[in-house]
Amino acid sequence: MTIETTENSRAGLTHGASALDSRKYVPGLGFYTLLKKEVQRFLKVPLQTVFAPMMTTLLFLAVFTLAFGGNSRYDGDIAFATFLAPGLIMMSVIQNSFANTSSSLVISKVQGNIVDVLMPPLSALELTLAYALSGLARGLVVALAVACSMFFFVDLSVHSWAAVLFFLVGAGLMLSMLGIIGGIISDKFDHIAAVTNFVIMPLSFLSGTFYSVERLTGIWYTISHINPFFYMIDGFRYGFIGTADSSQIVGALVVGGLNLFLFCVIWFLFRRGYRLKP
Repeated sequence: MTIETTENSRAGLTHGASALDSRKYVPGLGFYTLLKKEVQRFLKVPLQTVFAPMMTTLLFLAVFTLAFGGNSRYDGDIAFATFLAPGLIMMSVIQNSFANTSSSLVISKVQGNIVDVLMPPLSALELTLAYALSGLARGLVVALAVACSMFFFVDLSVHSWAAVLFFLVGAGLMLSMLGIIGGIISDKFDHIAAVTNFVIMPLSFLSGTFYSVERLTGIWYTISHINPFFYMIDGFRYGFIGTADSSQIVGALVVGGLNLFLFCVIWFLFRRGYRLKP
């Protein structure tokens, strides 16, 4: 009886192994699964991840519009609210794209379940794309929510859809990838909070969100043109009002070049398992 049971067990194991070997590998399945998991992660709490940023942005719009005289003109026929709205939409994209990827990686490292991502046969390319696109997805969802709510209060019309879409996607990807790097180098929430407060927030607030950098002089004008966030906001604003403080070609080259550089850095970090593998 024992010999028969042992033989049956061996036969079952052999059959199971052959069944596993016969399964066909589906290219991109791991990438799709991780991307779906990361998107569902922020969609499960929409009040926190979508509607809260929308309300914060509307409060910024109300406060700054009232502070500068309600329907006052910013430049010629352009109302200040019309000038301000695209910058606020882009600022919400910046903050939420960064927060999505950085919080996901830090939470996984703190809770110890980062191994669930590292153990499956996912390549560095798949990990990079999945995390980057999930951050972009959150940025786009928040941007859509903010834009739809602003249409009730601000007279917005699109001047160039190409500029709007390029800089919107480019900004979402850039901040999503910066969030990945921040999440990789951070070991706890205090570290990622420091990156947010001392890097992301100053760059977003000093990028021309609430003002035109053409009105700056001296060192502040130079600093604004070194800030890559300026080109994202300026190009995105151009897509709505048709005027810009810098060349759109230069802005596109800066955004595209930085995204390519960040993508290569993240691919290298995932490939080496830097600060991820025990």
